[in-house]
Amino acid sequence: MFVEFAPGGAVVLPGGGVTVTPGGAAAMPAGRGQAARPALARRVLAALPPYLYLLPGLACLVVWTYKPIIEAVQLSFYHWNLLPTSPRTYVGLENYRRVFSLPQLRGAATNTLWYILGLLPFSIVVPTVIALTIRDLGDRARSVYRALIFLPILVAPVATAAVWRWLLDPRGLVNQALGLGHYNWLREENTALLSILAICAWQIVGFATLVVSAGLTGISADYGEAAQMDGASRWQATRWVTLPLLRSTLLFMLLMTVLLSAQWTFPLIDVLTQGGPADSSTNVYYLLWDFGFRSLDSGLASAAGIAFFVVFAAVAAVLVRLADRYSFADN
Repeated sequence: MFVEFAPGGAVVLPGGGVTVTPGGAAAMPAGRGQAARPALARRVLAALPPYLYLLPGLACLVVWTYKPIIEAVQLSFYHWNLLPTSPRTYVGLENYRRVFSLPQLRGAATNTLWYILGLLPFSIVVPTVIALTIRDLGDRARSVYRALIFLPILVAPVATAAVWRWLLDPRGLVNQALGLGHYNWLREENTALLSILAICAWQIVGFATLVVSAGLTGISADYGEAAQMDGASRWQATRWVTLPLLRSTLLFMLLMTVLLSAQWTFPLIDVLTQGGPADSSTNVYYLLWDFGFRSLDSGLASAAGIAFFVVFAAVAAVLVRLADRYSFADN
């Protein structure tokens, strides 16, 4: 290697390499630094398109989810009746204290738990039985069955509530079929919650069946056939092979039921019972709506919403952790 000593004590390597000054500092040639910048710009531009595709979704998520949550947190520290001419009054944590001291909260939370427990058989057990029953049918017959089962979820909740109000009327078809005289299902404390639960179960069973059927479609039939060749009965192949492979789908439906039961029942409660009689059919979401839009106490409603959000977020975190731990993916 030949080294050229430049005037002033600088050393220049052959081919325009690194220049070393007498003080020991090294500097890259100007041309190489300029070439690195366009290369970096090209890499950034090449990596940009995926993020541009995500930008509309992220923008909607920020506008319709994160922004309202932040505003609800801010509003939970104020007292305001939603009127533009009325000023907001800062009350600190008073709204949260009021939420947890309300006598209606315990009843609404208990009813929400009953809705969740009552809907679990119709979102997991019944759909699994139906999906396993119709999976051996022909493609056309299976499609017809799925369409008939899925039909109730396509009906608007308000229309569904109107039809069931007519059926459950004291002179309606349900009382005539059961021979119960003029019993009012929606105005009795013992049956109002059960009526809402039955209507909601009738609606969601089709959706859950479709989800479970999709999960079964992703399971290879070779596993069951191999088990039967080894001497397993049809029930044993289903119990020990199919259901464990379906665990991911069933855990997803468990998560959906726990988090969305209060939302599924809300429109039926609003149209049919308005939470009554004597708050026997209300749930936490209807209680929150009542605070905000009937009592016009936006601060209390916001505090209740944030409290419910934290509770359901904690429950969702636990269920997601369980799903990650016990789910099985068929690759």
